[in-house]
Amino acid sequence: MLKVGLVGIGFMGRGHLDNYLRFEEEGFPVKLVAVCDIDPDKFKNIFVKGNIDVGTGTYDFSKYNLYTDMDEMLANEELDYVDIALPTYLHAEATIKALNKGLHVLCEKPMAMNSAECQAMIDAAKANDRKLMIGQCLRFWPAYEYLKETVQSKRLGDVVCAYFFRGGEPPRWSYENWLLTKEKSGGCLLDQHIHDVDTINWLFGMPDKVSTIATNIIPGSGYDAVSTNYIYNDGKVINAQDDWTLEGDFGFDMTFRVNFEKGNLILAKGVLTENPDDGQGFQPDLCPDLGYYREMKYFANSILENKPIEIAAPESTRDTIRIAEAELESADKKGVLVAIK
Repeated sequence: MLKVGLVGIGFMGRGHLDNYLRFEEEGFPVKLVAVCDIDPDKFKNIFVKGNIDVGTGTYDFSKYNLYTDMDEMLANEELDYVDIALPTYLHAEATIKALNKGLHVLCEKPMAMNSAECQAMIDAAKANDRKLMIGQCLRFWPAYEYLKETVQSKRLGDVVCAYFFRGGEPPRWSYENWLLTKEKSGGCLLDQHIHDVDTINWLFGMPDKVSTIATNIIPGSGYDAVSTNYIYNDGKVINAQDDWTLEGDFGFDMTFRVNFEKGNLILAKGVLTENPDDGQGFQPDLCPDLGYYREMKYFANSILENKPIEIAAPESTRDTIRIAEAELESADKKGVLVAIK
């Protein structure tokens, strides 16, 4: 039985908590024993709702050992791994601290504020012979897995062009407004757009160059709307956009359109459709579980079975941050082409 400490119960941390409760119901050998958050009001179920339907329950925190200080939790608990759902600017520090205590670490996305911090996290994992995985959940999302298989197998031929989008209302629900503070979240580009940056890296590998245009609307938040073209030597046309200033009744949406030589895949309003050139379109049968559940189970199984992290290897998620760094540089220079460093 793996013993886990969860650090951070903002709305994504509560999404993780939901899955630990599901593991308990299913008899999966993972037990959440300790929960840590700097804000003790959260242990009274005083929360602010996020932009997606996770972590919306009422929780019995009497089941867990509760802490407001991570150092105290690490000193007092016998854990197998730590699940870190803290603000982005704390990811590297908290991850390295847990790894140096000899614990495996599952850390929420994005990996860190910059690639140097990412590398320090990887170095600590290697030095302590511990597993490290970043929660880039789209790598475990059934519709995106189906897309990955289609790209890899070439059953519809090579990719001709692809477009990815996500967006919604400004994230006003974070503790002390860290999500809308550029120095703590990296803005829309690093916090939300990073999902599609990672997807593009996972599907197609590192681009040669990027060109990004972006704008700042909310004071102090960094870039709030982003559009990036990814340049590959084979000439395929790849673009990703993000906008977290979509107010009113828009809600939240993530979509993609990928065109192959012999058909296309469209994700719209949560429904995946395959449209082969020589036949009728259809909706594939997909696993009903969300990527959050599947990534957490994959990580736990990697520990239980002593298998390497392959789907979301930390070196790969570090490279996603390298791409994002090039995008930030391009955006700062009004869209000039920037090579990946």
